[in-house]
Amino acid sequence: MRVLVPGATGLVGGHVVEQALARGHDVVAVARDAARLDVDHPRLRKCSVDILDEAAVEPLLVGVDAVVSTVGIGTARTPTTLYSAGTRHLVQGMARHGVERIVVISSEVAEHWAHQGPLKLWIVLPLLQKVLGATYDDMRRMDVVLWESRAQWTGVRAPRIRRTSASGRYRLGDGAPLRRGWSIAAADLATALLDVAERDDLGRRHVHVAS
Repeated sequence: MRVLVPGATGLVGGHVVEQALARGHDVVAVARDAARLDVDHPRLRKCSVDILDEAAVEPLLVGVDAVVSTVGIGTARTPTTLYSAGTRHLVQGMARHGVERIVVISSEVAEHWAHQGPLKLWIVLPLLQKVLGATYDDMRRMDVVLWESRAQWTGVRAPRIRRTSASGRYRLGDGAPLRRGWSIAAADLATALLDVAERDDLGRRHVHVAS
């Protein structure tokens, strides 16, 4: 496939780029400063583009088979539209160029909490929402953007993403949060994102992932 990877210089994005190349895919790596991506390959194209710039995003979708979006603002607490507006620009460009498949990183905090266990329901999730609520609020707006699009999207609800070595395995749940799903290594999340992008049975739904 030819895979577009917004957020390519981030914690997960760099792993997605490297793993996609290792799988034989062509990769278009997108970031505000793509020169920061310390990877070079004949099948890699680096593009310094802000996905909040709609006019700059659309041409990147030409010839693309799938989008794996790893954009994020980390632990920033300020209000953002990066997830919602950025994803809107991606799906609009996808529609114009006949691209159907997009996979995005979301968070289990952005999910409805009804299916969570007592510890997460009463302590962990309310604390995260209080501290980083601006991020999760925009992820919820991103969900609306995806539902309103015609894309074959999959939102991957991730727990805490760790900078640890890859374990080479992960768990994927279609529906409810995973039991004891507290965290996942960035490299393992990248593997999950690419695996999901290559599947054709997870369109227009959210899945949960954890180590």
